[in-house]
Amino acid sequence: MNEHASSTRAFPFPVTAIRTAPPPSRLYAVGEALRRHRKAIIGMQWAVTLFYLVLVTVPAFRPLPNEAAHVYNNLTLFAQFAFWGIWWPFVILSMMIAGRAWCGLLCPEGALAEFASRHGLGHPVPRWMKWGGWPFVAFIATTVYGQLVSVYEYPKAVLLILGGSTLAALAVGLVYGKGTRVWCRHLCPVSGVFGLLARLAPVHFRVDRAVWDAAPRAAAADCAPLVDIRRMKGGAQCHMCGKCSGQRNAVSLAARLPGSEIVALSEKEARPWETRLLVFGTLGVAVGAFQWSASPWFVAVKQTFAEWLVANNRFALLQDNAPWWLLTHYPEANDVFTWLDGLLILVYIGATALLLGGWITLWLRLAAACLRGSGAQARRIAYALIPLAGAGLFLGLSSLTVAQIKAEGIALPWLPYARGALLTLGIAGSIALAYRQLAGWPSLLRGAALAAFSVATVPVAASWIALFYLW
Repeated sequence: MNEHASSTRAFPFPVTAIRTAPPPSRLYAVGEALRRHRKAIIGMQWAVTLFYLVLVTVPAFRPLPNEAAHVYNNLTLFAQFAFWGIWWPFVILSMMIAGRAWCGLLCPEGALAEFASRHGLGHPVPRWMKWGGWPFVAFIATTVYGQLVSVYEYPKAVLLILGGSTLAALAVGLVYGKGTRVWCRHLCPVSGVFGLLARLAPVHFRVDRAVWDAAPRAAAADCAPLVDIRRMKGGAQCHMCGKCSGQRNAVSLAARLPGSEIVALSEKEARPWETRLLVFGTLGVAVGAFQWSASPWFVAVKQTFAEWLVANNRFALLQDNAPWWLLTHYPEANDVFTWLDGLLILVYIGATALLLGGWITLWLRLAAACLRGSGAQARRIAYALIPLAGAGLFLGLSSLTVAQIKAEGIALPWLPYARGALLTLGIAGSIALAYRQLAGWPSLLRGAALAAFSVATVPVAASWIALFYLW
């Protein structure tokens, strides 16, 4: 009898109940390193938080940069480039590559919310805060309001929006939860978007449910974003902090096929508010927000309305007396919005969201009808649009990067090709993901549904083409 067999017979209970080490791998080692080096991670979080707070607050109390200022010699321009040129575009990209590692390892708001919660009142999370629509509402409100006050251009607007969000995160942390991130889980304006994009990531913390259930009882993992680790199937809510790595010997950082979480999603798991955020938020409101300032349609409509107002002696909407925290108002920079500007921005973004979102919804329902499915099936198929949404968000935010780089006199001759390649990759990725979702259906029904899904992407692609190549 060999040594393994004799050692197995020596135990009076099933071998599956023994806590054995998972197969070693580089990713498993990374997860374990994240768990072991918590102090170093917390130190890094505080360093990023300090850097963030300086860039959010100090430029708001400095004069606006003049024409001779540059990114390398002006703190305001440096902060603008750091936030909108590097920070946000590559945070979006990181979600699709490494899941929500930004949230768990670097995010200042998350770190402050968790810190405040450890020393706060510890009240239970109220029922109203758990409403699934908050991420949708917060994303729409923040995005639209940011356009009205020109958050990408002016430090006061940055302090108002980003600083206000940070204060809200602190306040929620001080009142609710104990050592948790209630703000991140339920109210953060970008948490819903991050959760969608993280479903694409090729890495995640995998939970072996059988091993978990068979293992001896152990202390619960300290999960700040309030994830039920035992039942965790994907990376939408996981902040990739590594605290749960090795828990009951059933949790490990592992690789997966990109988009496999979306393919495995069932109709019951397709959440209505998530799909609304995806279809009407990231593919509707976000497109309108990035597009309106360059749109000739916006200019033509504004010109028409302004002429009509002047001809009829109605000048109230042409006044530019709104405060800077309501509409952009910086006379020293020759940048002042009238009430008409504000109204038309709202109309343009709203119309874009309704038109694009409505078109996508129609064709998703037709795709589901091809499969004799219901609205739940349409919601499930909608998740295949995440690659296109992620590519669009990166394209829109990186356009700010491009504008700032060009302002420094740096030419980017390869830019049109890079944008075209990224947009193509987003469209192809979404269609490929839908194809994988529809595996198992008869080829005729699958082809019809895939064709309907492909048509749904057309106006979104056309919007980006118009912005980057026609206007």
